[in-house]
Amino acid sequence: MKVLVLNGPNLGRLGRRQPEIYGSTTHAELAHQCVEWGSDLGLDVEVRQTNHEGELLDWLNTAADDGDSVVLNAGAWTHYSLALWDACAQLTAPLVEVHISDPKQRPEEFRHTSVVEPHAVLTIAGQGIDGYRQALAHLAD
Repeated sequence: MKVLVLNGPNLGRLGRRQPEIYGSTTHAELAHQCVEWGSDLGLDVEVRQTNHEGELLDWLNTAADDGDSVVLNAGAWTHYSLALWDACAQLTAPLVEVHISDPKQRPEEFRHTSVVEPHAVLTIAGQGIDGYRQALAHLAD
């Protein structure tokens, strides 16, 4: 089974951006781990990151057309993008939403809602980088 692990804005700066919240693992290390975890689970994992919303939407549209499962950390777009809501609504294979920190435990009120959550079979939040492993394991089951 093919799984796209899609990461949104600023996640390319993992390991450098607010390590007290997001940890010290870089995006390159995360991508490598996801591919390894997926391989161990019999999944074909491809990891992508973008700071451009239209690019993320194109990837989700292709996943919908191809019937690919998605692990999605949409970053800030999670909280306000109606275009993201629409793109996730059309997915036919399972979608798992992942957040390294737990947005609902953050002080910023706007982080407490997700446009992705209504379309996800599971939301994993506050588990650090391990949330991605948990998401892949859920999809493999």
